[in-house]
Amino acid sequence: MIPNSPISTNRISSDIDALALITEPGRPYTRRAFTPLFLEGRKWLEQAMREAGAVTRVDAAGNLVGTIPGKRPELGTIMLGSHSDTVPDGGRFDGIAGVVVALEVARALRDQGVVLEHTLEVVDFLAEEVSIFGVSCIGSRGMSGTRPAEWLARESDGLTLEQGIAQVGGDVRLPAQRDDIKAFLELHIEQGPVLQDQQLDVGVVTAIAGITRIEIIVDGRADHAGTTPMGSRKDALTTAAWIALGVEELGKALASGAAHFAATVGEFEMSPNAANVVPARVRMLIDARAELRDDMERFVDELDKGVAAIAEKTGVTVSEPRIVSDNPPTPCDAGLLDVLDAACDSAGARHRRMASGAGHDTAWMARITRAAMIFVPCKDGRSHSADEFATTEDIALGAAVLLDAVRALDVKLQETG
Repeated sequence: MIPNSPISTNRISSDIDALALITEPGRPYTRRAFTPLFLEGRKWLEQAMREAGAVTRVDAAGNLVGTIPGKRPELGTIMLGSHSDTVPDGGRFDGIAGVVVALEVARALRDQGVVLEHTLEVVDFLAEEVSIFGVSCIGSRGMSGTRPAEWLARESDGLTLEQGIAQVGGDVRLPAQRDDIKAFLELHIEQGPVLQDQQLDVGVVTAIAGITRIEIIVDGRADHAGTTPMGSRKDALTTAAWIALGVEELGKALASGAAHFAATVGEFEMSPNAANVVPARVRMLIDARAELRDDMERFVDELDKGVAAIAEKTGVTVSEPRIVSDNPPTPCDAGLLDVLDAACDSAGARHRRMASGAGHDTAWMARITRAAMIFVPCKDGRSHSADEFATTEDIALGAAVLLDAVRALDVKLQETG
């Protein structure tokens, strides 16, 4: 137990351990959306929600929702939660910690005999991770009315996404977008080392970074690797390497400011990919993430200029960088950030404000309501890995922060609407 708090570290630890056992044999921790194991985890969560006093349902978008009616339901809903699906061989805390903490907040209120004025809901969003259909945040996009209609026809092994949503209990024929949610809060492990390195307990997330992916094609010329003189080659790989180094240099320059920025050459394909052939073609995909839109626009502009300069220097043809996808950053609600800061102070949590470089369901919920999130430390920043780890004590302190924030919001939202 946390001193002077109804939050139970034992319950949190037990919940996380129980879900960790629901995994593919020999593959900790793998419980992907739209699989029988995912449904088994959902069944466990549904029972836990009911034991906490919630009425459960699967909404039209396939999200598992536990509802605890407030004294004045007309005031609307305060929602807490995250996701229970994992990446393959992923972590036992990513998403799971946020769902368990939401559940623990509901239990702590029950233990105190507290019934909020607002309705409280605990949510397990469907498929936050990239799913078998190649898309992510399916549940939160559905709840926020931002899931593209064409996604429903996407197929995997003969199953469409529409059918997959039906299999988990959803129904895409029914309306899923909500207009009654007055605030949404999500706890998540940081997935980075900042809190650990700075010996802090909580990160109050200011924004979810925008993600832009950019494709570049380098067209050189295939030649014999042993007979073509070094000065006569049009080596696509060498040119691509210069570009990759330029991306790193530009990314570091933008990351040196106060706002979050990161850029990675995450996909790299070379052909003909033979030991005795000068590389003829390279396709590279850049993943760039920015807290501030101005930083992303500067990155794209400088990348265009840098690629053109490298192509001129090497004499190799390089396509103009093509933006494949472009999602703007999502700022968290300023009022909720103040509430979370105050809740950290009340819980005795050492904290700082910081941006998220990863995407989260919070970004989609922000389209329809006030939304914010907090981070708790994870060991060495490791995530999407079986080595992912967060201490129960850190997670429980984050739960105490959310509990205090929920109680404060229950009052504040009555004043602000």
